[in-house]
Amino acid sequence: MATKTLSIRIGDTDYKFLSSLAKEENEDVSKKIRELVDLGRVMLAIEKYKKSEASLEKAAHIAGVSIAKMMDILKEYKIEANLEYEDYLKSLKTLRKVW
Repeated sequence: MATKTLSIRIGDTDYKFLSSLAKEENEDVSKKIRELVDLGRVMLAIEKYKKSEASLEKAAHIAGVSIAKMMDILKEYKIEANLEYEDYLKSLKTLRKVW
């Protein structure tokens, strides 16, 4: 995976929090920020899915995971499926391609 360097400005309180979190877990601040970005993507995907602003496929894309993993995440957070009839038809088409 290619990585990019990003410079950001954050407040003292947030920096102290990140530093102490990284220190507690014996990791560097950059790694903690990457973990929080990953978690933020998942939380954003969940919120958009709950508000019907994103389909299951779109939520998975936002979170950076497969559709199956997104379904597991939604189940873990006790989020009910809001699948539409079109979602079922699309799933059937995909299943037919696989079989």
